[in-house]
Amino acid sequence: MGVRVRVLLDTHVVLWLAGDSGKVPAGVQAAVAGAEERWVSSASAMEVATKARLGKLPHGQSVIAAWSRILGAFRAEELSLSAAHMARAGGLEWAHRDPFDRMLVAQAQMEGLRLVTSDTRMLRFGDVSTLKWR
Repeated sequence: MGVRVRVLLDTHVVLWLAGDSGKVPAGVQAAVAGAEERWVSSASAMEVATKARLGKLPHGQSVIAAWSRILGAFRAEELSLSAAHMARAGGLEWAHRDPFDRMLVAQAQMEGLRLVTSDTRMLRFGDVSTLKWR
C-alpha cells in the first residue's frame, strides 16, 4: 500500500490553479491531483477577501463568490480554523509575521498535511512538511 498523501493548498496556489495561470509547475499539479486528500483553509478565504478589500487582488470578490465551486473543481475540502489551530499559529517560534501564513503552517502541522506553496519563507520553515515546488 502506498503512502497516503494529504495536502493543504496555500492561498496563491488556489488562485493560480483556479485561474489556470501556468504558474504551478506540472509536477506540483500532478501531485495535487494525485493526492488522496486536498484541503483549503478557511483562512485562505479571509486572505482573498482582505486582499480584495485593500485593492491588492482585483478579482478577489468574484473568487470569494465562486469559492465553493473552486474547491469542488479541485475536489478539495475546506479546513476550518479551530481555537487550537489559532493558538498554535500565535505560538509558533517563527520570525515571519504574516498571520495567514502562520495559520496555514499551524493547520498543516496539527492535521498532518503537506503544505503546497511556492512561498520561500514557508518552504524554509523547518517544522512543516511541504511539497517540493518543481
